[in-house]
Amino acid sequence: MDFGIRAENRKLLDRVIAMIDTEIAPLQDEYEGEVAKGDRWQYTDRQAEILEGLKAKAKAAGLWNFWLTDGDRGLGLSTVEYAYFAEEMGRVGLAAEVFNCSAPDTGNMEVFHKYGTDAMKARWLEPLLQGQIRSAYLMTEPDVASSDATNVSMSCVRDGDDYVLNGEKWWASGAGDPRCKVYIVMVKTGGEDTAKHQRHSMIVVDAATPGIEVLRPMHVYGADDAPHGHMHIRFTDVRVPAENMLLGEGRGFEISQGRLGPGRIHHCMRAIGQAESALTLMCKRALEREAFGKPLASLGANYDIIAEARMEIEQARLLCLKAAWFMDQGDARAAAPWISMIKTVAPRMALKVIDEAAQMFGAMGISQDTPLASKWTHVRTLRLADGPDAVHRRQIARTELRKYTQERI
Repeated sequence: MDFGIRAENRKLLDRVIAMIDTEIAPLQDEYEGEVAKGDRWQYTDRQAEILEGLKAKAKAAGLWNFWLTDGDRGLGLSTVEYAYFAEEMGRVGLAAEVFNCSAPDTGNMEVFHKYGTDAMKARWLEPLLQGQIRSAYLMTEPDVASSDATNVSMSCVRDGDDYVLNGEKWWASGAGDPRCKVYIVMVKTGGEDTAKHQRHSMIVVDAATPGIEVLRPMHVYGADDAPHGHMHIRFTDVRVPAENMLLGEGRGFEISQGRLGPGRIHHCMRAIGQAESALTLMCKRALEREAFGKPLASLGANYDIIAEARMEIEQARLLCLKAAWFMDQGDARAAAPWISMIKTVAPRMALKVIDEAAQMFGAMGISQDTPLASKWTHVRTLRLADGPDAVHRRQIARTELRKYTQERI
């Protein structure tokens, strides 16, 4: 297994790191401070100036669409190589979007790239690749346990040249963004007489279609994540052209696995970057702050805490790279348990490191005066996003047990 990065891509990564450190990170606090000004669900002039200015610089420098590892529109990185880039982008909240590598757009672009028609690619993929619009992925529903995706129940019924959608979705990340123009929606098209994993489909929906009502933003530990948002949306007799169905009825699970696999590992890569940035803050604080006449590093178990953080980050990174290597081999089934492993390990590790960093800062660590509180809430959602820990552990255990039995587990 090769977890390395080619020399030319190492140089590319160095350029990304330099831009993050010298141009993006210095503007992060100002960008976030603009959210409270005026309408939280619109970008202020200064926010737009910061974001679009940075994106233009990145695009002009060729630092764009790194996530597209298997197409002719990206930079030809392997998934292993992309892991190093995503980790660096994870250190600073704004960075992923600056390089057009942010969720949920990367996953949705994967869907359009792999499964979309030429018309879909022209209308939706091209502006997404250019960073001109945003998108959302609608799967989770409030009235069913969506961790078992066979429970997804949004009605999608054929009526002439259209499909008619009725139901509710929530935790539609990115749907609050005024630039969000398109949804990819998991719907139910088959009845009880249809095989369980052939009852669902994916359909592309223009966000401006009549009958779509955004009910509210969901709060994450009291934060609405404006202007990105995680929206609760109701569909009432929403008519969608039949040609917007991806691949055909009953292929929703096939598409979702093609989308969620890369998305899950990208989240993990960025979580490792968040842990690294938290460890940096922890170490600086431990050396600069004094109590009881000594630097904090010398008090209590702080040496051990810092050492454990470093070791756990390294372990998680290696597991992430191994999962990425399996993805690069092209066998989604073989990669799946490794993705489930890192999807469980990376957020838990990052939460622990961020929490220890907050502890080193004392009361300041849970305030708005450091990025640690927002990092913690963001990473905590990853233990639920794209499948909760329990579901991933179940899949890991089933894979392990199959080695010892011929029976279905």
